[in-house]
Amino acid sequence: MKLFTSALMLCLFGSTDAWWKPTPGTSYQIQLSGTLDLSYNVDMYDIDMFDTPNATIAELQQRGIKVICYFSAGTYEDWRSDKDRYSSNIIGGRLDDQKLREIVADRIEYAKAKGCDGVDPDNVDGAFNDNGFDLTAADQLDFNKFLAKTAHDLDLTVGLKNDMDQIDNLVSAFDFSVNEQCVQYDECDTLVPFIKLDKPVFGIEYSGDKATACATANSLDFDTLFKTLSLQSERYSCREMSGDSSLGSSTTGSSEGDSSSSSAALSFWASICSVLWLTLVLID
Repeated sequence: MKLFTSALMLCLFGSTDAWWKPTPGTSYQIQLSGTLDLSYNVDMYDIDMFDTPNATIAELQQRGIKVICYFSAGTYEDWRSDKDRYSSNIIGGRLDDQKLREIVADRIEYAKAKGCDGVDPDNVDGAFNDNGFDLTAADQLDFNKFLAKTAHDLDLTVGLKNDMDQIDNLVSAFDFSVNEQCVQYDECDTLVPFIKLDKPVFGIEYSGDKATACATANSLDFDTLFKTLSLQSERYSCREMSGDSSLGSSTTGSSEGDSSSSSAALSFWASICSVLWLTLVLID
């Protein structure tokens, strides 16, 4: 009877998280400027949330590609459509300010409405940068957890951008890491907790010897690209260099396989729940 009750509780309150969960080996492209190049046959695209049309997101998804929508969560951008919501008391204010959190939450909801599979909120390590504002590590930690929870409540996958100082406290809350220049600054080991939890590290390097940097990234099972600083379409994949690449004709098939597995799992639980409900009715 206890087993029956436990199974029924899973049906009532959910048995699995609905958002997409990438794993190490997920091939990706990130492009945040220039005309978007849709020709790459990868598992995931990381693109600008505001600048990318809904139709483009849908086109990528029709090919089995997951779409992660980039936006800045920790800086003011005076060219964005919601710029007027950032009043003078919000800019440089506390990260727990309710109005700021409403703006950021609305951005995540906007990503959901556009059809994004997840979000890549940038500039979430301000407490550890010389920014001229009185931000504390505790404020940053709480704010970043708020970002993750808000995304997950909308069934969106969410990445942690940099914030190397708080990875141990945040790795369980986020689904992947997007990191810039860990090889260049010799800090890649700090990101290994993501890999240990079967969560990918999407690395970006802008300079340095490709062979050396890729050897380091590949040895840690990171998915690292060499990109230009402007993050235009050009990319150099470290996994491809090593011969251990998930690119090619099997890439989109892999993404579609993930979706099929998720659908099968949901169908399985739906069947189990139906049986449990029927059993409950018969018992009554």
